[in-house]
Amino acid sequence: MTIAVYLPLLLALPLTVSAGWLVHRGTPTAMARALAAVALVAGAASTWSLTMLALTLLDDVPPLSALDDHPTVELPEPVPGPVALVAALVLLGGAVRLLAELRQRAQTVRLLHAIGVPQDGLVVADWSTPLAVAVPGRWGQRGHLLITTGILRLLDGDERQVLFAHEHAHLTHRHHRLTSVAAAAAAVNPLLIPVRQAVAYLVEREADEDAAVAVADRDLTAQAVARAALASVTAGPTAALGIHGGGAVVRRVRALNNPAPIPRKRPLIAAVLLAAGLFAAVTTATVQFVALARAWL
Repeated sequence: MTIAVYLPLLLALPLTVSAGWLVHRGTPTAMARALAAVALVAGAASTWSLTMLALTLLDDVPPLSALDDHPTVELPEPVPGPVALVAALVLLGGAVRLLAELRQRAQTVRLLHAIGVPQDGLVVADWSTPLAVAVPGRWGQRGHLLITTGILRLLDGDERQVLFAHEHAHLTHRHHRLTSVAAAAAAVNPLLIPVRQAVAYLVEREADEDAAVAVADRDLTAQAVARAALASVTAGPTAALGIHGGGAVVRRVRALNNPAPIPRKRPLIAAVLLAAGLFAAVTTATVQFVALARAWL
């Protein structure tokens, strides 16, 4: 195999470096989805590349065709043994991190659902801790909001409207899916951690913009976001889901103090080109891998 098998691992670097820049280009809606999609492609591509490298450790693999008379296919040694061993260890580490991520999210959802039975899509918990979170639904259900009395006492009537609009935006846009995809990609490829953070920030920005439209007041929205996010806890169940509004408060408030973002095509084109490059590299490496295996049939 040529350098093509390593390219999916290397192409994650441009995405990692540019993630912080892309969050300020275009609309949060478009960029959140673009980054989550490219992160998914990058995570899958790097995992498959590591798998191909790790498979070269095997002396024998099952035949590629059930009709073939040979009992096994003996692969050549297209990469050095230590490289293949490292790839196998990295692949195993990614699998462990992915399983831990999925388990944590599943436990978090169960915990949030156990807090109370929603009435009209809302659970109000009698807690002094200021907290508001959009709880993902089960089995295709819409989900509900979890609001504490602490956050309700903190905000006035107008600010509460911002709060509810913000959290409803998380449910409407199913932001937990975007953050889950980005988190899964970062679990299998730690180089994508900045992308995971960028997606988490962008979904908050999208919810902020939806709230600003709902109340028709960007200044009020900025004020409510600042008060609620700075007072809310930054650890616990909501932090695990990545849909709570406690992070990057200064940047979010600053963005709300500026005009609404306008759509831009260039960042999206860059994301599409990067995804296409990843797909091309993986396809090339896969063709080479199969050709090497068939050569020994």
